[in-house]
Parts: sequence; C-alpha cells; structure tokens
Amino acid sequence: MLAVFPGSFDPPTLGHLNIIERTSRLFDTIDVAIAVNPEKKYLFSAEERMALLKEMTHGLGNVTVHICNTLISEYCRSVGAKVLLRGIRNTNDFSYEFDLSLINRSINQDVETLFVPTEQRYFLIRSSSIKELARFGGDISAMVPPCVEKAIKEKYRH
Repeated sequence: MLAVFPGSFDPPTLGHLNIIERTSRLFDTIDVAIAVNPEKKYLFSAEERMALLKEMTHGLGNVTVHICNTLISEYCRSVGAKVLLRGIRNTNDFSYEFDLSLINRSINQDVETLFVPTEQRYFLIRSSSIKELARFGGDISAMVPPCVEKAIKEKYRH
C-alpha cells in the first residue's frame, strides 16, 4: 500500500525523518510529496528540498520523494495512494490537520488521513523556529540532519 506524506519541508527536520522512518515500516511505499505554493516564500527551492529529502532517506528503499504542484488529494488520486499521512505534535496541530482531512476527504473519497504523533524528543521542532535560530547563528544540530544543517548555514552564511 502506498502512503503519501506531504509537507513544505522548508527545511526538512529530524521530526519529519522520524515520521518517514516509522511509517516506512508500516507501508509498502512512502511518497514524500513536497508542496509548492506560489504564494509562499521558501528558504529552499522545491528542487533543493527534494535533494535534501532524497539524501536524508537514501537508506530507505521504499521511500520516494516528489514535488507536488496540485491539491494533495488530487496528487493522491494521480499516484493511486489511499493513505495520507500527517504528523502532529500537539492538539493545535491535530485541530488544524483534522479540518484539512475533512476538506481532503470531500475532494477525494478514496483517501484516508492517518495522524502520526511525533516522538516526544521532536515535539518542539518547528521549521520556522529552526530558520529563525539559524538566522542568528544558533545551534540547530539537534533539530536537522547534518546535510540540512550545512545547507541552512550556506543560506545564512554562518
């Protein structure tokens, strides 16, 4: 069974990787779908995020990484996925993701959303916080894989 794990992944974090690794043991294939929203300003281009995620998941043979330029429910239909994975850290995440799951279900009745709680050690990791910390030269090594840390430092030239 194919499951899609969508997100902006800007930047990809150890929390994202943890969810990918855990769910890769449950499904035949995990398709990491990098969302592209033309209204949003990203630190990394879609191609850079894809390269980072491919490097992070290179040892996981059943994980693929793609760029998604459509609604995620339509993307699921196009690749034949029946499961949409959403990582959650807290009740605020759950509330937001639950509402999205209802919208996605109304667009594609064939897809089920599964909420995957993060492990406690990744509870406080947020992409926005990582970028802010890195911008001021803070230590982000406990939040992102080394390849992502290097790429962020290059962006901020620290």
